[in-house]
Amino acid sequence: MNSVTNGPAPARRRPVVGICARTAPVTLQGGDLVVALALQSHVTFLSEAGCTPVLLPSGPGAEEVVDRLDALLVPGGPDLDPALYGADAHPATRAPDPDADRAELALVRRALEAELPVLAICRGMQLLNVLHGGTLHQHLADVTGHDGHRPRTASFTLGRQPLKLLPGSRIAGVLDEDEPETACHHHQAVDRVGSGLTVTGWAGDGTVEAVEVTDHPFAIGVQWESGYTADKRLHQALAHAAELRRNESAAAFSIH
Repeated sequence: MNSVTNGPAPARRRPVVGICARTAPVTLQGGDLVVALALQSHVTFLSEAGCTPVLLPSGPGAEEVVDRLDALLVPGGPDLDPALYGADAHPATRAPDPDADRAELALVRRALEAELPVLAICRGMQLLNVLHGGTLHQHLADVTGHDGHRPRTASFTLGRQPLKLLPGSRIAGVLDEDEPETACHHHQAVDRVGSGLTVTGWAGDGTVEAVEVTDHPFAIGVQWESGYTADKRLHQALAHAAELRRNESAAAFSIH
């Protein structure tokens, strides 16, 4: 009788999570450069949760990588071009990049169409709203009458706002605490909510702090600065959703 010796099982592939890059000027070794970068905590938190993070520079065709991803993280960044939602720029609106905005919109649209898990943070949540036909308050202090969401201090300081979550929502399940609060630093926010989005979190002053794409397996937008504190729960939830997505894709491939 011939015997068959099985070799070692193939290594389990870690879910791949794309992180939208931000462009910024830096000085390195005495030279002035413009670089594509990501907040290191996003990379670290996702890696610790069992994923392989990859940086996605903003440019034409960025959406073509969606088929190679298991999830997408859209981080904070500069203000969106107000023309995207039919508005003129407020004096406080800072240096929008229309080309980068449109490239990122195309990427997020393709990710949602593919039912990829998506976590959209700060600017990312605003982009998610604009993608669905919503609008933005361009300077939140004009609406709320205070700067609590972006404290005016000499150094970067996070604002702290009480957070009310919709019972039974995905974000409520992720945070799962009696008295949550935001750690925020933003001067813009959702105004008219886009079609197909459900508001699932509010600050004490009524500012929209969380939205979810209705009837999507996992697509959450949060207005606060997830990644600027030690709280890893949202990154872990995205990693878990990416793992489920990877397993489903592998099972579908094996059937065929």
